Amino acid sequence: MKRTRIATVALLGILASGLLIPSHAADNSSNQAWTATWQRDGVTAAIRRHLDAVDSEQMKQNLFYLSKSPLPYRKLNFTLPGHEKNTLDEADDYLAGKLESWGYQVEREAVQVQAFRRDLEKNPHHQYSRPMPEDPWYTACNLYAERKGRSKPEEITLLVAHKDSQSWIDSPGANDNAIGTVGVLEAARVLAKYDSERTIRFLFCNEEHTPWTSVTAAQKAKERGDNIIAVLNLDGIGVKSPEETAAGKQPCVTGYTEPPGDRLAALVGAVNDRFQIGLHHRVVKQERPGNDDGSFVIAGYTSAIVVIGSWPYADPNYHLETDTPELTDVAGAAKTVQAVLAAALTLDLE
Repeated sequence: MKRTRIATVALLGILASGLLIPSHAADNSSNQAWTATWQRDGVTAAIRRHLDAVDSEQMKQNLFYLSKSPLPYRKLNFTLPGHEKNTLDEADDYLAGKLESWGYQVEREAVQVQAFRRDLEKNPHHQYSRPMPEDPWYTACNLYAERKGRSKPEEITLLVAHKDSQSWIDSPGANDNAIGTVGVLEAARVLAKYDSERTIRFLFCNEEHTPWTSVTAAQKAKERGDNIIAVLNLDGIGVKSPEETAAGKQPCVTGYTEPPGDRLAALVGAVNDRFQIGLHHRVVKQERPGNDDGSFVIAGYTSAIVVIGSWPYADPNYHLETDTPELTDVAGAAKTVQAVLAAALTLDLE
């Protein structure tokens, strides 16, 4: 939904042209800690092996499956002719099947939601409107999978993406957010055999229906007393402005809300430099909690960031029927997955 990112698409050209919050550098103590981790025997080589395992072609195949064929959308209020399940439930089955084929146990957490209505009098990019009490309720599921840590299992790094497309419009939702979904899925594939020190958890939630299911996920985590040390929300990874596309850039922005997220946001930039991933990275401070990372900030997990291609969100096809997979920069998104993996592995081995 990206409610905190963009007031109007007309501003995007100005904001993308350079009038942006400057890049952030981590403090010396953080840099020293990360460097000490990377310099331990075998650590840099091990991280590099996992980065090299990221497969953009697999990401592309999953992207097209979830946003073109056989699933044109991922909506609770749309069922393909002749199918028994709606397209969001079918997407859940696809994701769960992939995860289970790699050895994960998948947990489904049911949340009651409604589809948004559409208000044609609004800006085309923001035509969602609140449902009425009499509108149908649906069961949407959060999907969980994880690698349990062997030495510090109580400390959890969470990778999250919302998997649904817009409920009020027939949009493939390729950039928003099938690409983030397949990014988290690819991270799970790469780490399927990784013996982590801390627990690495993967969450596939929903935010294009209401209420957002990441709110339930965050509240339940707090009720359980989960010690989530980091939340990395992949949303619109690889998305960029027309100006950035013309310049051949592959941007990555990490946005944080509270000070503990500052260090996590900077870590993504540090691994980008350390492992020469090649992203044009910068850090921004969000004015208020937003997106699915914001659900966790509000619940008290303040070491949380959104990892996104542009800020403000610079996709001219935002919330439109034209958000198709053919327009997605999968190669740039794959580099962002590499950066997220390197950050998660650095946290795991600190």
